[in-house]
Amino acid sequence: MSGFSLLSGVRVLEVAQLAPASLGGHLADLGAEVIKVESGPLGDPVRVGGNRAIGDADGPAFMHLRWNRGKKSVVLDLRSPEGKQAFLDLARSCDAVVEGMRGGYLDWLGVGYEQLRQVNPKIVLCTVSGMGTDGPYRVLGTGGPVFDAYAGIRAVSTPAEPPTEGMAGSTTPPIAMYALGAYGAMGLLAALRKASATGEGCHVEVSGIDVAAAWMPDLVDAELNRDRSIPRPTWLPDGRLPDWPRLEAYRTSDGEAILFGSHVEKFWHNFLVAVDRQDLIGVDLTTADEGAPARADLVWRALTEIFAQRTRAEWVQLFLEHGIAGGPVNSVTDMLADPHFRARENTYRVDYPGVGELEFVVSPVRVAGEKFEPALPPVVGADTEEVLRSVARYDDARIAATVHPDRNRGSVRPAD
Repeated sequence: MSGFSLLSGVRVLEVAQLAPASLGGHLADLGAEVIKVESGPLGDPVRVGGNRAIGDADGPAFMHLRWNRGKKSVVLDLRSPEGKQAFLDLARSCDAVVEGMRGGYLDWLGVGYEQLRQVNPKIVLCTVSGMGTDGPYRVLGTGGPVFDAYAGIRAVSTPAEPPTEGMAGSTTPPIAMYALGAYGAMGLLAALRKASATGEGCHVEVSGIDVAAAWMPDLVDAELNRDRSIPRPTWLPDGRLPDWPRLEAYRTSDGEAILFGSHVEKFWHNFLVAVDRQDLIGVDLTTADEGAPARADLVWRALTEIFAQRTRAEWVQLFLEHGIAGGPVNSVTDMLADPHFRARENTYRVDYPGVGELEFVVSPVRVAGEKFEPALPPVVGADTEEVLRSVARYDDARIAATVHPDRNRGSVRPAD
């Protein structure tokens, strides 16, 4: 069902939708059995999120195909007594539960951490939410761009006329929304390690706003300690190094761009020798004095002319041949065609019923000797009966009473 074998034997019960579902996606990619609890008939809204669909207008979204691949889907009504009981019965045999709704959702349903650890003392609950479980904004509805805007890491514009591109005030992709699942997986796996050693579970929490706030220590930690720190004298007042032209992007002769990364002296010298511009070696780009801006401007103009003389591919080849730091500035389309991307086997192919072969990006984790081949995401409720039978040990009557509680209410006893 899943990608690698690293987490083989780990079973996770997931109640999550949209970005928090990526947590279970990371675990499934690494080999965990992830049982996704959904409410029918539509399930996780991420199934149809995004501006492109597979197959037809109501087809699956690419975020769904990434974040829910390799999972199992079980439909339960967690507002019903039967659904709550089934959820707890499944949790008995699980190592962890992912709560990926608003903070406190499972508590509100009456199946939160206290109830979970009564049926399974070693259970780990990882709560993933936007605003966290405390504070005045805890019930505020949010989304990915809001996390970054809250933490001051999303630059937004508010034009006088309707914008013609982007969403949520910017064309910049959200950061915390995509990092949320990785931090959650890290916390959950660390908690599992402790539970294995002590026999006691725990409740860990990750929120989108906290991920965004912690993302850049040289921003938030520096601001927290503004009165207890001083500007480093080797940097310019505008926050750049005096040699900023050596870490800058430049246009190439084919209209593309190259990112020059030769801040380190040896790379800088290698570059100047390779392009026969040793005259620039003597330009002081380390002293942050009054003349630093003029010297940097001189070098930037020289580099602008130099980089305009070759194509992007030619510069990459020169960097490789002469030991120079830097790399190509790619669009997504460029990256997919980049020889380095293709050489690293960054994609896998899978047949999608009614559509044909699709190609997706692999997990960024690599495991020696293993090939990444996860299953497609399940149809909503595709595994309900199998999971209730094999994990919760329900018989046919119990399954029917759980799946259709209104037809069978009161006809069966709770599982032992």
